[in-house]
Amino acid sequence: MREILTTSAPSAVVLVRLIVGAVFLTEGVQKFLYPAALGVGRFAKIGIPWPGLSATFVAIVEIACGLLILLGFATRMAAIPLIIDMLVAIATTKVPMLWQKGFWAMAHEARTDWSMILGATFLLIVGAGAASIDARLTRPKLGGK
Repeated sequence: MREILTTSAPSAVVLVRLIVGAVFLTEGVQKFLYPAALGVGRFAKIGIPWPGLSATFVAIVEIACGLLILLGFATRMAAIPLIIDMLVAIATTKVPMLWQKGFWAMAHEARTDWSMILGATFLLIVGAGAASIDARLTRPKLGGK
């Protein structure tokens, strides 16, 4: 577990954690606040199986993992489901848009998706950075083992 939490990335990684964590957290909350537009209704409209269960599951994952990333706790582990979340979002919403409306319309709509995938992938690779719970938990103890 220590290897997963260990990070040698600089404190500035907190800036990436703030944007990635905040976007996922707020998007997850909005799935509950606006279910017709962003939650169950949207999932049903785009053909996601079991939209009630799927939207709830995705919202909980986005909220929980977004919070973990904001805190810098279990950051690498939290990044993995968020990367999967974004890959599914691109496959179910942006790829069909590419075929229907063309590259530029898709590129415009996918900008946040790509940013979130790249931000979460960055965190998966480098970890939470020095200003994080992960770094605090793995910091060597002074004068002890």
